[in-house]
Amino acid sequence: MRYVTLLIISMLTVQLSFSQINEIGVFVGGSNFIGDVGATDYISPNQAAFGGIYKWNRSARHSYRVSVIFSELEGIDANSDDPRRQQRGYSFNTNIFEVSAGMEFTFLNYNLHNRKPVATPYLYTGISLASHDNNYFNNGVLTSENTKSWAYGIPMALGFKMRFIENFILGIEVGARYTLSDEIDGSIPDSEFRDTFQFGNINNNDWYVFSGITLTYTFGENPCYCVN
Repeated sequence: MRYVTLLIISMLTVQLSFSQINEIGVFVGGSNFIGDVGATDYISPNQAAFGGIYKWNRSARHSYRVSVIFSELEGIDANSDDPRRQQRGYSFNTNIFEVSAGMEFTFLNYNLHNRKPVATPYLYTGISLASHDNNYFNNGVLTSENTKSWAYGIPMALGFKMRFIENFILGIEVGARYTLSDEIDGSIPDSEFRDTFQFGNINNNDWYVFSGITLTYTFGENPCYCVN
């Protein structure tokens, strides 16, 4: 009986070590906004961001990926390098909930089905959908419309990931989101006040950036991938 138990444990250990097609874990970091209100620094986290992430490693070079991230976007004109914005003195904040799905491409062979060290830079892109509060500025005062809207976007992320310990993967990532909306910062109201209170560059849509780390746990198997 002892030998049977040891054999089962050994088989489970091998299964966990060589069958790692799925990844599930967390994202922790910060966010910053780029638009008509606040600073325009590309990577300058000023609010916390956190969420969950799932990846299906379809091959050693690409993965399908889904994530959900919660954060608060903030823009403060006083923190801008633009003297005109500093003089204007606007500020806004909005809660944001983002769902993103797409594909992750690795620069190097990312084969988790062996015990060798694994590390690679990667790119991620796809589509995103972000819920945000609707606001507008009335004589410089941020005014809530008491409604929410969804902003479609295109995520563009660059990261680096490596096997941390056994079945855990640690990554660092910076991901910009180009949205198809100019309403996140309140520069264009989502209501009948649109023509009255809109301001800023109406030809440039809003951006926001998530910067942080990911920690995922790998599990599962794909027979076709295992023999690559």
